[in-house]
Amino acid sequence: MMRKVSLLVMGMLMGAGVVVGIGQGRQFIAGNAVAAAADTYRQLNLLGDVFDRIRSEYVEQPDDAKLVESAINGMLTSLDPHSSYMTPKSFKDMQQQNRGEFGGLGIEVTMEDSLVKVVTPIDDTPAARAGIRAGDIITHLDGEPVLGLSLNQAVDKMRGAVNAPITLTVKRDGAEKPLEMKIVRDIIRIKSVRFREEGGDVGYLRITQFTEQTTDGLREALDKITKDIPSDKLKGYVLDLRNNPGGLLDQAISVSDAFLERGEIVSTRGRNADETQRFNARSGDLSKGKPVIVLINGGSASASEIVAGALQDHKRATLIGTRSFGKGSVQTIIPLGQNGAIRLTTARYYTPSGRSIQAKGIAPDIEIIQDTPEDLKGKDDTKGEASLKGHLKNPTDGTPTEEKTGSQAYVPPDVKDDKALNFAFDLLRGVKSSAAFPPDPKTAVAN
Repeated sequence: MMRKVSLLVMGMLMGAGVVVGIGQGRQFIAGNAVAAAADTYRQLNLLGDVFDRIRSEYVEQPDDAKLVESAINGMLTSLDPHSSYMTPKSFKDMQQQNRGEFGGLGIEVTMEDSLVKVVTPIDDTPAARAGIRAGDIITHLDGEPVLGLSLNQAVDKMRGAVNAPITLTVKRDGAEKPLEMKIVRDIIRIKSVRFREEGGDVGYLRITQFTEQTTDGLREALDKITKDIPSDKLKGYVLDLRNNPGGLLDQAISVSDAFLERGEIVSTRGRNADETQRFNARSGDLSKGKPVIVLINGGSASASEIVAGALQDHKRATLIGTRSFGKGSVQTIIPLGQNGAIRLTTARYYTPSGRSIQAKGIAPDIEIIQDTPEDLKGKDDTKGEASLKGHLKNPTDGTPTEEKTGSQAYVPPDVKDDKALNFAFDLLRGVKSSAAFPPDPKTAVAN
């Protein structure tokens, strides 16, 4: 997932011009550049030849626009699981989703082995109420196979008129046969931040997704809790990022900033060194220095991992739960005028200590495994970024064996059964203790 960028001008210049320098070495480099450019043009000619053959000889008259869209999408999806082409409609849908309101089922999905895989259902949506789970594989939509569709095409099919039903065929680990799930579409209004007081002494904050409304929602939540609970009684906050699929980079930065006084929050590094960007906290901890515990699990991805990594590296919070998803790449949305846009992976992000969590995830300071119902045992894990075909390798890895798979993503629906959440409450109240809480800022690796 996930950077919002204002692009006044972004283009690609392809030309045959070569800068010829002085000296044998530079002439050699220029010669290589000419050869590389010539080879590229041969490949583009090949693409044109295939396009012409399809137009003239395919058994049925093809749609030229669809051929071009498929070629573009094929190039992008061959790069990694998160790069793709967006039609004008899907681009508009994405903008609506970032604003926190859109029509559909309410699931965050990715593509795996040419099928649609559920990253997580969004709280209080038709998909969540129907029982869709993280890790489910969607094989058919209204009886039509997903195989052969791009991710955006599949998402377009799942969206539709409000109150219109759609039947999803779902393959679930451990299930003897595919599940048929009829879901009625609805307007999906994402309330990005939910909060409540717990026992008159703890503030509970849940961020479901990072949209344009998230930071404002967090400020509202913190203001309300600090007004309702006197400072001398407020033990601290639980920030719940479990099954949060991510969202906008700028919102992840501002949420992290809400709990930090200074220091780096995240850096993004592109292909070239001069593309590195660093984002730092500004003075002003909105939580007034109160202890913070962050909950993560296998469904915590992208922007939620940025927040968890920043607070962990600065020793501002203790992380409880299971290893996060491991999506450590940044996608830039590049508009193409009336032709939609492309989502292109342009950078990796790094936590303040300089670690990339790509295909590794973030390990919690205290691991808590939830008790799961019998029908879910062995089926409640997500495989994580490392399981996605064509995923970017972690740049610090020596071998692929150093990658880490995902972890448990089950969150009990009843608070009394939520081991991670109740352990966090007990730590804040001093009922239980751990060497990891409270963290010691003096030992922070990022300052």
